[in-house]
Amino acid sequence: MDTTTPTRVVVVTGAGTGIGRATARAFASRGAAVVAVGRRSAPLRETAEGHPGIHPFVADVTAEGAAEEIVGAALAPYGRLDVLVNNAGVAAGGPLGTLDRSVIAPLLETNLVAPVLLTQAAVPALKESRGVVVNVSTTIGQRGWPGNSVYPATKSAVETLTRCWAVELAPDGVRVVAVAPGAIDTPIAEHMGLSPARREALRAWQLAHTPLGRVGRPEEVAWAITALAAPDAAFLTGTVLPVDGGALVT
Repeated sequence: MDTTTPTRVVVVTGAGTGIGRATARAFASRGAAVVAVGRRSAPLRETAEGHPGIHPFVADVTAEGAAEEIVGAALAPYGRLDVLVNNAGVAAGGPLGTLDRSVIAPLLETNLVAPVLLTQAAVPALKESRGVVVNVSTTIGQRGWPGNSVYPATKSAVETLTRCWAVELAPDGVRVVAVAPGAIDTPIAEHMGLSPARREALRAWQLAHTPLGRVGRPEEVAWAITALAAPDAAFLTGTVLPVDGGALVT
């Protein structure tokens, strides 16, 4: 790993695709050293291609000890951590009557438990740097998604964590913010196992409820993440910023 002094040291989870990939690249383009975390090495290598500031780190955020290993991957070469982006997430579900623990447990472990443990592990370093935590939620968590209640519930919980941590960590100079993406062009529907017909129907529903009339790009969410984490945003904490083409105001 290149240990040349970077402008900032950033950890991004779920960095193999979509919003995480775009975020890792956005921070790297601004001179940061980025520890790009994901479960699969090949997508992480694609994320890092052409971006020498991105350093892939293969880890399952739900695994025992993963939080400490991820933080250590930033601290070992650089001795500090400035920004933690809790982006890793899974989406699955179904209507009431179809849910069981095999569906619910991975959502809770990945979307809720893992960010808690990773942030907890990162707090000592973030206090030293007076750093920033950026959580990734979803605008669906602020509305309703019939037939898929557990996923947005976990993301609503992430927004509650954001507000609670913002108050808890403010005396130490650590800011905690979140972005809530709407319909974004990512592989999440494929990862949910939706058929092409269901993915098409979901996209049509999203477009019908997005005033700007289009799907967002991962790079647009990445811009919001880097902006919220920037030193110029030093008076923002506890903020949850929708990046959704206006969906929440309809």
